[in-house]
Amino acid sequence: MRALPAGLPLAGGPMIAAGRRWMVTDLGIAIALALAAGLVVVGIWLDPVDVPINLLFLPLVLGILFLSGRLLPWFASYILLALVTAGVLQEEYTLRIATALGVTATIAVLVIVMSLRRGQIGVGPMRGQSMLVDLRDRILAQGEIPALPPGWLVESALSSAGGSPFAGDFVVATAVNSAHRIELVVVDVSGKGEAAGTRALQLSGAMGGLVAALPPDRFLPAANDYLLQRAWEEGFATAVHVSVDLLTGAFELRSAGHPPAVQREAGSGRWRPLRPEGPVLGIVEDAEFVCYRGRLAPGDSLLLYTDGMVEEPRRDIDLGIDHMMGEAESLLRGSWDGLARRLVAAVGSPDDDRALLVVHRRP
Repeated sequence: MRALPAGLPLAGGPMIAAGRRWMVTDLGIAIALALAAGLVVVGIWLDPVDVPINLLFLPLVLGILFLSGRLLPWFASYILLALVTAGVLQEEYTLRIATALGVTATIAVLVIVMSLRRGQIGVGPMRGQSMLVDLRDRILAQGEIPALPPGWLVESALSSAGGSPFAGDFVVATAVNSAHRIELVVVDVSGKGEAAGTRALQLSGAMGGLVAALPPDRFLPAANDYLLQRAWEEGFATAVHVSVDLLTGAFELRSAGHPPAVQREAGSGRWRPLRPEGPVLGIVEDAEFVCYRGRLAPGDSLLLYTDGMVEEPRRDIDLGIDHMMGEAESLLRGSWDGLARRLVAAVGSPDDDRALLVVHRRP
């Protein structure tokens, strides 16, 4: 028999590929699980003694995990029908068989009731989780630091309340003007943990587009208008925005109800809070944000952070800022590299979301 030439497409290849794609669709998974449940019923019909009835529980569990709310109630109803059939096929009823029938039937009924709510989302739990993970990764991608010219170090670190994968604090970073200027934003959405994470998912995407498209003086007013239009029940957020000229070190700093940024001057070794005024985002129409203009000389640094870094119960925020600056100075005995991660781990409340951005101009 003559072999096919190397690289020649296999006959029926597109059909095979299409079949594989169909098998991982919602309907394909439902049919596969239904066939599995049907095989269990056939096995019980052939040998009701040795084929346990609780095998029907496995396809039901897999359906709960992978099927959308559109198909899941129908599949759970099919499992109920399979249970009735399997019960009729039993030669005798024992306590074990009655318990298996009762438990599986109860779960199937609960699935039908609960899937009515899940049907509003249209995805199963596993797929829903993967979607949330993808959205979380998109938040983190907004804060990825772009390539910088030699002599600059910018790092960010995030930590959510209670170790949740979702948080209301996030960072946005983008380079403009052929990477001669970098726009950096640190945002704290109202709430914490997963409750604030859903709002942060939407807001981070909007802010990423706004900061790249608008001049620095128009970014916070546009973000404020965006939040006012959303009319969320908890629709406010604080933010600090800095625009840094990577050629000269000149920067413009604006704050929207955010804790003050901190500048370290290499010449004196002192930390100095910078306090431009501005209202919280999403509260006041036509808000104005005062601009602080400064310059980072070689060796100078800026810290932008959220209140979780400096606020703790029964402690004044200024004391928290002093503590953070002292801890940062202590950690600098090592290196600026990795300071953001080390400082987030060392200070702040573990019960609150924390975000920190370090901007350092190397000497």
